[in-house]
Amino acid sequence: MLYDLSLRMNYSYDVPASGARHVMRLMPLSLSNRQRLVAGSITVSPTPDEQSHFVDFFQHPATSFMLRTPHETLDIRMQARVQVESQPIAADFSPLLADLPEEISDVWSLAPDSPHHFLGDSPRLTQAREIGDYARSCVTRQLTAMQIAHALCARINKDFTYDSDATTVDTTPLEAFRLKRGVCQDFTHVMILALRSLGIPAGYVSGFLRTIPPPGKERLEGADAMHAWVRVWCGETIGWIELDPTNNIPAGMDHIVVAYGRDYSDVVPVIGVLKSYGGQRAVQAVDVIPLK
Repeated sequence: MLYDLSLRMNYSYDVPASGARHVMRLMPLSLSNRQRLVAGSITVSPTPDEQSHFVDFFQHPATSFMLRTPHETLDIRMQARVQVESQPIAADFSPLLADLPEEISDVWSLAPDSPHHFLGDSPRLTQAREIGDYARSCVTRQLTAMQIAHALCARINKDFTYDSDATTVDTTPLEAFRLKRGVCQDFTHVMILALRSLGIPAGYVSGFLRTIPPPGKERLEGADAMHAWVRVWCGETIGWIELDPTNNIPAGMDHIVVAYGRDYSDVVPVIGVLKSYGGQRAVQAVDVIPLK
């Protein structure tokens, strides 16, 4: 499947901002046997005074830029064409939960995709007893790692309500868990913590999701948003799988990967600092257009 993507992120400030330095992680990745970035570009307005490119620990291309002069708005636009390949359905050769620690210990690598990076606490995710108890109530140790991942994905989807007004980007996983409401970031963080509490390595995936309008309704331009789902390590034979608890589906041809990390802090699309005071407003619009 070939997609054209467009993303616009616009920030407006009550008082002109200056001395702004930001880092962007917006461009979809090229992944072997998964997806290919055909072409892409990012534009920033006003034009940055400084700009540089680098690759972070998790091997994501990132762009750092600085704006010295005062500005009332910041407008960021990304356009890309991405080829997404169909993925074979993997048979479950993952180990039982009781046998998973041995397989993890057999992994000596500390490369970015090593399961060791995705077991403990991370900047936004600290183990919470309530979420651990919830995870243990959903599964048994007689299940395989993959069965547990699918069971938790389905259970979170059933127990939680999608509500874009219930949480913010700074809502903690425990707060969202107690509300049983939230958005894809909340569903993803809760599932990661639940899996880690059982000793199953799990991480965060940031990207785009093609959405299909209801029958008889036209697709609204710019109505989509960036999406998040979960990456789960299911042993040496299977490796990593990806599940979307917001929709209770495996990540497939409608999911386009931008970045992998331990939690949202590793994959924030735009992050930075600036000099200003007063409030600010942010608007995001995404289009995911299938070409064939």
